Amino acid sequence: MDKELVKQILKKAVRKVFFLPPAPTLLISVPAYVLVIYALAGKNVEPAIQYAAYFLSAYALIITVTGITGVVRFVRQGIDKHPLVGKMLGIPFVSKYLKEATFRAEASLYQGFFINLLYAGIKLLSGILYRSVWFITLAVYYILLALMRASLLHYVRTDKKSRVSEWRRYRLCGMILLFMNVALAGIVVLVVYENSGFEYPGVLIYVMAVYAFYAAIMAVRNVVRFRKYGSPVMSAAKAVSLTAALVSMLSLETAMLTQFGAADDPMFRRIMTASTGAAVSITVLGMAVFMIIRSCREITLNLDKSKGKFIS
Repeated sequence: MDKELVKQILKKAVRKVFFLPPAPTLLISVPAYVLVIYALAGKNVEPAIQYAAYFLSAYALIITVTGITGVVRFVRQGIDKHPLVGKMLGIPFVSKYLKEATFRAEASLYQGFFINLLYAGIKLLSGILYRSVWFITLAVYYILLALMRASLLHYVRTDKKSRVSEWRRYRLCGMILLFMNVALAGIVVLVVYENSGFEYPGVLIYVMAVYAFYAAIMAVRNVVRFRKYGSPVMSAAKAVSLTAALVSMLSLETAMLTQFGAADDPMFRRIMTASTGAAVSITVLGMAVFMIIRSCREITLNLDKSKGKFIS
């Protein structure tokens, strides 16, 4: 069989399985998320139901990420005719935010910066109150991510910008992510070795779950969406957002396994934490290396072009 034909068949099959229309996406995702909450929070849940819930929730997360744009458009079509929407569009800031992608990207930097600080504050407070070294370590990690966002914000607000300076800022973020990933890998190894993890008090775990899923979905969507604008600084900001989202998912998984019944199956908790931790660490490592290599190449190309123009 022709390789091109096989490729087209596989591509079509992947689109049918993982790129669903808005209605099926909602009909599958919402029950899957409810089922995984039941599997984690319920007592004496059958193992078969637990594994099915984990599998379905993973699939639901994938189709939510791939279909979130269609779902938003589907929902937006139903509310566009509401009188309140028309009044909101009359506000200059709202209109500019909805219509200008670059302005929306810059605004998301501020939003991400303050959310990172808030999330770090919650982790730090929880770590102090419950004497948890895990929370304090994560708080420091998120503070460093917030500082990276602050650096990008400072650059966006400066008047002196150049293509080379943008790529240098992009490379700096890649280098910082590379060193931070070493600390992240250390956290994962320690959690697996001691077979312990994060634990949220009361209903805070459900609040963190909502945030973690929202952050993961929006981060993946924005990484893909803002690539076409060709701004290294914005791409770096989205890489930071994706890193924060991945660490949030790792923290959430560890907390859920700790809080909802993994104590009677320590080997399962170790395998799940090690697998997810390795996946997150490898993803961040690959992203950081890619950022460094690409930025070095682009800096060299831009400097060569500027020298060529100067000589000519």
